[in-house]
Amino acid sequence: MTDVKLTQYSHGAGCGCKLSPHKLEKILKSARPQVHFPELLVGNNTKDDAAAFDLGNGTSVLSTTDFFMPIVDDPFTFGKIAATNAISDIYAMGGKPLMAIAIFGWPIKLLPESVGREVIEGGRAACEEAGIPLAGGHSIDSLEPIFGLAVTGIVENSRLKKNCDATEGCEIFLTKPLGIGILTTAQKQDKIEGNDIDAAVDAMCTMNKIGGEISALPGVTALTDVTGFGFLGHLLEICESSHINAVIDYAKIPLLKNVRKYIALGCIPGGTRNNFRDYGHKVELFSEEQEIILCDAQTSGGLLAIVRNDSVEAFKSLCTSQGLILDSIGYTTPEFSKEKWIKVV
Repeated sequence: MTDVKLTQYSHGAGCGCKLSPHKLEKILKSARPQVHFPELLVGNNTKDDAAAFDLGNGTSVLSTTDFFMPIVDDPFTFGKIAATNAISDIYAMGGKPLMAIAIFGWPIKLLPESVGREVIEGGRAACEEAGIPLAGGHSIDSLEPIFGLAVTGIVENSRLKKNCDATEGCEIFLTKPLGIGILTTAQKQDKIEGNDIDAAVDAMCTMNKIGGEISALPGVTALTDVTGFGFLGHLLEICESSHINAVIDYAKIPLLKNVRKYIALGCIPGGTRNNFRDYGHKVELFSEEQEIILCDAQTSGGLLAIVRNDSVEAFKSLCTSQGLILDSIGYTTPEFSKEKWIKVV
């Protein structure tokens, strides 16, 4: 164990380091004609969690990558969270992870190799929990600590979940509480009290394995994980891609303990504010608290599932069997507005 506090060596934390949705869209926009690959079932046009390439035998290979700077101080825990977050993208597509390779940046003049080893060990522990090898990777000497994975998975094409397939008349579910960005910012600002950070760490280290089981239900029309763009940002990706609108019951949103206390102390991630600036005009809110919580930049957040009414009981039963007692937090509607895609009531 080391006394090094990794968050002191990074300008951002976790998925809050992500480029804002608006900036990312500008960077990815290309003036060149794009080559069409018919086997590429999912690229970046629908803003899904992973790419899917059809193998021609009823299955597709999934490919994703995710990495960031420290979100917690402990090196092993940082590595475990970063790896869990990256593997989640495969589960969010309804797939099964096969293997991972590491992405590792280390400030070798600032931090000893032994601390870097603990980060890698945390990543390896997460891979072992997912039942996959950490099969290699690439490292660089960087100004700040960076860790993550590139993950390869597989999915039956009939189970592939895409953002563009959500339908109207569905219930909306979320498998982890919100507030991770707020609590980890409180820790970075040395305002965290007692064991309040523990629930956030437990949530970030919890695998979204249930995504692979949820995908077997035909009534689950869309599935994604909630990370740096916040709950509203990822739901917005589904609504825009599927041409539907959504209504969210704010009172039913699950929250981590004492989130409102830390909002009052000013523990608001910069990524959260960036999120609202980028897409706030597309959602209808009625309080600043809703803005902060629903746009909170999550790291290794839960799965956001869009479930047809006729499959809700089967979905909830499956989740209950895995220890998740979930209630609907909203519903989808036919498209009635492209100015306000999501309404919070």
